[in-house]
Amino acid sequence: MLLQAGCHFGHLHRKWNPAMAPYIYTERNGIHIIDLHKTVAKIDEAAEALKQIARSGKKILFVATKKQIKEVVAEKAAAVNMPYVIERWPGGMLTNFPTIRKAVKKMANIDKLMNDGTYANLSKRELLQISRQRAKLEKNLGSIADLTRLPSAIFVVDVLKENIAVREANRLGIPVFGIVDTNSNPKNIDFVIPANDDAKDSVEAILNACCTAIAEGLEERKAEKADEAAAQAQAEGGEDKPKRARKARKDAPKAVEAAAEETAPVAEAPAADEAPAEA
Repeated sequence: MLLQAGCHFGHLHRKWNPAMAPYIYTERNGIHIIDLHKTVAKIDEAAEALKQIARSGKKILFVATKKQIKEVVAEKAAAVNMPYVIERWPGGMLTNFPTIRKAVKKMANIDKLMNDGTYANLSKRELLQISRQRAKLEKNLGSIADLTRLPSAIFVVDVLKENIAVREANRLGIPVFGIVDTNSNPKNIDFVIPANDDAKDSVEAILNACCTAIAEGLEERKAEKADEAAAQAQAEGGEDKPKRARKARKDAPKAVEAAAEETAPVAEAPAADEAPAEA
Protein backbone atom coordinates (compact mmCIF):
# COMPACT_ATOMS: atom_id res chain seq x y z
CA MET A 1 0.00 0.00 0.00
CA LEU A 2 2.85 2.40 0.82
CA LEU A 3 4.55 1.49 -2.46
CA GLN A 4 1.39 2.22 -4.46
CA ALA A 5 0.98 5.53 -2.62
CA GLY A 6 4.52 6.58 -3.58
CA CYS A 7 5.84 6.79 -0.03
CA HIS A 8 9.25 5.54 -1.20
CA PHE A 9 10.09 8.54 -3.38
CA GLY A 10 12.58 10.90 -1.76
CA HIS A 11 14.17 14.11 -3.02
CA LEU A 12 17.03 14.63 -5.46
CA HIS A 13 20.41 13.39 -4.35
CA ARG A 14 21.86 16.90 -4.28
CA LYS A 15 19.15 18.02 -1.79
CA TRP A 16 19.53 15.19 0.68
CA ASN A 17 20.33 15.49 4.36
CA PRO A 18 23.06 13.02 5.41
CA ALA A 19 21.25 12.42 8.71
CA MET A 20 18.59 10.53 6.70
CA ALA A 21 21.13 7.99 5.40
CA PRO A 22 19.90 5.14 7.70
CA TYR A 23 16.44 5.36 6.11
CA ILE A 24 17.55 5.44 2.43
CA TYR A 25 17.47 2.18 0.48
CA THR A 26 19.15 3.20 -2.77
CA GLU A 27 19.33 5.87 -5.47
CA ARG A 28 17.60 5.74 -8.85
CA ASN A 29 18.02 8.36 -11.58
CA GLY A 30 19.39 10.87 -9.10
CA ILE A 31 16.46 10.40 -6.68
CA HIS A 32 16.77 8.73 -3.30
CA ILE A 33 14.50 5.75 -2.57
CA ILE A 34 13.30 5.36 1.02
CA ASP A 35 13.43 1.92 2.67
CA LEU A 36 9.74 1.09 3.19
CA HIS A 37 10.54 -1.75 5.62
CA LYS A 38 11.82 0.86 8.05
CA THR A 39 8.86 3.10 7.24
CA VAL A 40 6.40 0.36 8.21
CA ALA A 41 8.24 -0.30 11.48
CA LYS A 42 8.26 3.42 12.32
CA ILE A 43 4.55 3.79 11.49
CA ASP A 44 3.70 0.92 13.86
CA GLU A 45 5.83 2.47 16.60
CA ALA A 46 4.25 5.91 16.15
CA ALA A 47 0.72 4.47 15.93
CA GLU A 48 1.14 2.62 19.23
CA ALA A 49 2.41 5.77 20.97
CA LEU A 50 -0.46 7.84 19.52
CA LYS A 51 -2.94 5.21 20.68
CA GLN A 52 -1.66 5.43 24.26
CA ILE A 53 -1.86 9.24 24.22
CA ALA A 54 -5.45 9.15 22.95
CA ARG A 55 -6.32 6.44 25.48
CA SER A 56 -5.19 8.72 28.31
CA GLY A 57 -7.59 11.43 27.11
CA LYS A 58 -4.94 13.88 25.87
CA LYS A 59 -4.91 15.95 22.68
CA ILE A 60 -2.64 15.59 19.64
CA LEU A 61 -2.14 18.67 17.44
CA PHE A 62 -1.80 18.01 13.69
CA VAL A 63 0.28 20.54 11.73
CA ALA A 64 0.40 20.71 7.92
CA THR A 65 0.33 23.95 5.93
CA LYS A 66 1.19 22.54 2.50
CA LYS A 67 -1.51 23.41 0.01
CA GLN A 68 -1.88 19.93 -1.51
CA ILE A 69 -2.22 18.03 1.77
CA LYS A 70 -3.88 20.39 4.24
CA GLU A 71 -7.42 19.26 3.34
CA VAL A 72 -6.49 15.61 3.93
CA VAL A 73 -4.96 16.45 7.31
CA ALA A 74 -8.01 18.50 8.33
CA GLU A 75 -10.37 15.65 7.38
CA LYS A 76 -8.41 12.96 9.23
CA ALA A 77 -7.85 15.07 12.35
CA ALA A 78 -11.50 16.14 12.54
CA ALA A 79 -12.60 12.50 12.21
CA VAL A 80 -10.86 11.65 15.51
CA ASN A 81 -11.80 14.98 17.15
CA MET A 82 -8.24 16.32 17.33
CA PRO A 83 -7.12 19.95 16.79
CA TYR A 84 -5.16 20.88 13.67
CA VAL A 85 -3.37 23.80 12.02
CA ILE A 86 -3.53 23.93 8.22
CA GLU A 87 -3.11 27.64 7.63
CA ARG A 88 -0.12 29.74 8.64
CA TRP A 89 1.49 28.58 11.88
CA PRO A 90 0.90 31.38 14.41
CA GLY A 91 4.29 32.12 15.94
CA GLY A 92 4.36 31.38 19.65
CA MET A 93 1.29 29.18 19.52
CA LEU A 94 2.88 26.75 21.98
CA THR A 95 5.42 28.93 23.78
CA ASN A 96 2.94 31.81 24.11
CA PHE A 97 -0.22 29.77 24.41
CA PRO A 98 -2.15 32.13 26.78
CA THR A 99 -2.08 34.87 24.12
CA ILE A 100 -3.45 32.46 21.51
CA ARG A 101 -6.23 31.51 23.93
CA LYS A 102 -7.12 35.20 24.30
CA ALA A 103 -7.57 35.43 20.52
CA VAL A 104 -9.83 32.34 20.56
CA LYS A 105 -11.90 33.87 23.41
CA LYS A 106 -12.16 37.09 21.40
CA MET A 107 -13.67 35.12 18.53
CA ALA A 108 -16.19 33.51 20.90
CA ASN A 109 -17.02 36.92 22.38
CA ILE A 110 -17.76 38.35 18.91
CA ASP A 111 -20.18 35.47 18.27
CA LYS A 112 -21.90 36.08 21.59
CA LEU A 113 -22.36 39.82 20.98
CA MET A 114 -23.68 39.16 17.46
CA ASN A 115 -26.25 36.67 18.74
CA ASP A 116 -27.60 38.80 21.59
CA GLY A 117 -28.16 41.86 19.37
CA THR A 118 -25.43 44.09 20.82
CA TYR A 119 -24.10 44.86 17.35
CA ALA A 120 -27.56 45.60 15.93
CA ASN A 121 -27.13 49.39 16.19
CA LEU A 122 -23.69 49.51 14.55
CA SER A 123 -23.16 50.94 11.11
CA LYS A 124 -22.61 48.72 8.08
CA ARG A 125 -18.94 49.66 7.95
CA GLU A 126 -18.34 48.69 11.59
CA LEU A 127 -20.23 45.41 11.13
CA LEU A 128 -18.12 44.66 8.04
CA GLN A 129 -14.89 45.27 9.96
CA ILE A 130 -16.01 43.01 12.81
CA SER A 131 -17.10 40.32 10.34
CA ARG A 132 -13.73 40.42 8.60
CA GLN A 133 -11.91 40.18 11.91
CA ARG A 134 -14.09 37.23 12.89
CA ALA A 135 -13.43 35.47 9.55
CA LYS A 136 -9.68 35.95 9.93
CA LEU A 137 -9.70 34.52 13.44
CA GLU A 138 -11.83 31.59 12.30
CA LYS A 139 -9.47 30.82 9.42
CA ASN A 140 -6.34 30.80 11.57
CA LEU A 141 -7.63 29.60 14.95
CA GLY A 142 -11.04 28.03 14.37
CA SER A 143 -9.64 24.49 14.29
CA ILE A 144 -8.03 24.88 17.74
CA ALA A 145 -11.02 26.50 19.47
CA ASP A 146 -11.47 23.42 21.67
CA LEU A 147 -7.78 23.24 22.62
CA THR A 148 -7.95 24.67 26.15
CA ARG A 149 -4.47 23.52 27.17
CA LEU A 150 -1.16 22.64 25.55
CA PRO A 151 -1.31 19.46 23.44
CA SER A 152 0.46 16.35 24.69
CA ALA A 153 2.01 15.75 21.25
CA ILE A 154 2.16 17.26 17.78
CA PHE A 155 2.04 15.43 14.45
CA VAL A 156 3.95 17.33 11.75
CA VAL A 157 3.92 16.77 8.00
CA ASP A 158 7.18 18.10 6.49
CA VAL A 159 9.32 18.97 9.49
CA LEU A 160 11.50 21.22 7.31
CA LYS A 161 8.63 23.53 6.41
CA GLU A 162 7.13 23.42 9.91
CA ASN A 163 10.46 23.96 11.67
CA ILE A 164 9.03 26.72 13.93
CA ALA A 165 6.40 24.36 15.31
CA VAL A 166 9.04 21.68 15.88
CA ARG A 167 11.33 24.12 17.71
CA GLU A 168 8.51 25.32 19.97
CA ALA A 169 7.53 21.74 20.82
CA ASN A 170 11.17 20.83 21.56
CA ARG A 171 11.50 23.85 23.81
CA LEU A 172 8.47 22.77 25.87
CA GLY A 173 9.34 19.07 25.86
CA ILE A 174 6.30 18.08 23.78
CA PRO A 175 6.82 14.84 21.78
CA VAL A 176 6.97 15.37 18.01
CA PHE A 177 5.68 12.85 15.47
CA GLY A 178 6.89 13.74 11.99
CA ILE A 179 6.76 12.54 8.39
CA VAL A 180 10.39 13.15 7.40
CA ASP A 181 11.62 13.25 3.80
CA THR A 182 15.21 12.77 2.63
CA ASN A 183 15.87 16.53 2.61
CA SER A 184 14.97 16.98 6.31
CA ASN A 185 16.83 16.51 9.58
CA PRO A 186 15.29 13.85 11.87
CA LYS A 187 17.45 14.89 14.82
CA ASN A 188 14.78 16.78 16.81
CA ILE A 189 11.90 14.42 15.95
CA ASP A 190 10.90 11.94 18.65
CA PHE A 191 8.99 9.58 16.33
CA VAL A 192 10.45 9.67 12.81
CA ILE A 193 8.33 8.34 9.92
CA PRO A 194 10.59 8.32 6.83
CA ALA A 195 8.36 8.84 3.80
CA ASN A 196 7.43 11.15 0.96
CA ASP A 197 5.87 14.25 2.54
CA ASP A 198 4.86 15.95 -0.74
CA ALA A 199 2.42 13.47 -2.27
CA LYS A 200 -1.18 13.54 -1.11
CA ASP A 201 -1.59 9.75 -1.36
CA SER A 202 1.55 9.15 0.69
CA VAL A 203 0.46 11.42 3.53
CA GLU A 204 -3.08 10.00 3.45
CA ALA A 205 -1.84 6.41 3.72
CA ILE A 206 0.26 7.22 6.79
CA LEU A 207 -2.50 9.29 8.41
CA ASN A 208 -4.99 6.46 7.91
CA ALA A 209 -2.83 4.14 10.00
CA CYS A 210 -2.15 6.73 12.69
CA CYS A 211 -5.73 7.99 12.97
CA THR A 212 -7.04 4.43 13.12
CA ALA A 213 -4.79 3.84 16.13
CA ILE A 214 -6.02 7.08 17.72
CA ALA A 215 -9.63 6.02 17.19
CA GLU A 216 -8.90 2.66 18.85
CA GLY A 217 -7.39 4.47 21.82
CA LEU A 218 -10.47 6.65 22.16
CA GLU A 219 -12.75 3.61 22.01
CA GLU A 220 -10.73 1.85 24.70
CA ARG A 221 -10.99 4.96 26.87
CA LYS A 222 -14.78 4.95 26.49
CA ALA A 223 -14.92 1.26 27.39
CA GLU A 224 -12.75 1.83 30.47
CA LYS A 225 -14.98 4.69 31.61
CA ALA A 226 -18.08 2.53 31.16
CA ASP A 227 -16.50 -0.27 33.18
CA GLU A 228 -15.50 2.16 35.93
CA ALA A 229 -19.03 3.58 36.07
CA ALA A 230 -20.51 0.07 36.32
CA ALA A 231 -18.03 -0.92 39.05
CA GLN A 232 -18.79 2.25 40.98
CA ALA A 233 -22.53 1.64 40.76
CA GLN A 234 -22.04 -1.94 41.91
CA ALA A 235 -19.85 -0.77 44.81
CA GLU A 236 -22.48 1.77 45.86
CA GLY A 237 -25.11 -0.97 45.75
CA GLY A 238 -22.88 -3.21 47.89
CA GLU A 239 -22.50 -0.45 50.47
CA ASP A 240 -26.29 -0.17 50.76
CA LYS A 241 -26.70 -3.88 51.55
CA PRO A 242 -25.44 -3.66 55.20
CA LYS A 243 -27.71 -0.67 55.79
CA ARG A 244 -30.70 -2.60 54.49
CA ALA A 245 -29.75 -5.59 56.66
CA ARG A 246 -29.47 -3.45 59.80
CA LYS A 247 -32.82 -1.84 59.06
CA ALA A 248 -34.39 -5.27 58.53
CA ARG A 249 -33.04 -6.53 61.88
CA LYS A 250 -34.30 -3.39 63.60
CA ASP A 251 -37.78 -3.73 62.11
CA ALA A 252 -38.00 -7.49 62.70
CA PRO A 253 -39.62 -7.35 66.22
CA LYS A 254 -42.27 -4.92 64.98
CA ALA A 255 -43.01 -7.18 62.04
CA VAL A 256 -43.35 -10.21 64.34
CA GLU A 257 -45.75 -8.35 66.64
CA ALA A 258 -47.84 -7.19 63.71
CA ALA A 259 -48.00 -10.73 62.34
CA ALA A 260 -49.00 -12.11 65.76
CA GLU A 261 -51.83 -9.59 66.09
CA GLU A 262 -53.12 -10.52 62.66
CA THR A 263 -53.09 -14.27 63.38
CA ALA A 264 -54.38 -14.15 67.02
CA PRO A 265 -57.93 -15.70 67.48
CA VAL A 266 -60.68 -13.21 68.17
CA ALA A 267 -63.07 -14.09 71.14
CA GLU A 268 -66.67 -14.43 70.01
CA ALA A 269 -69.20 -12.26 71.84
CA PRO A 270 -72.27 -14.12 73.36
CA ALA A 271 -75.40 -14.02 71.32
CA ALA A 272 -78.15 -11.63 72.46
CA ASP A 273 -80.82 -14.33 72.85
CA GLU A 274 -78.66 -16.58 74.95
CA ALA A 275 -78.88 -16.29 78.73
CA PRO A 276 -75.67 -15.80 80.62
CA ALA A 277 -74.43 -18.83 82.38
CA GLU A 278 -75.18 -19.06 86.10
CA ALA A 279 -72.25 -18.81 88.47
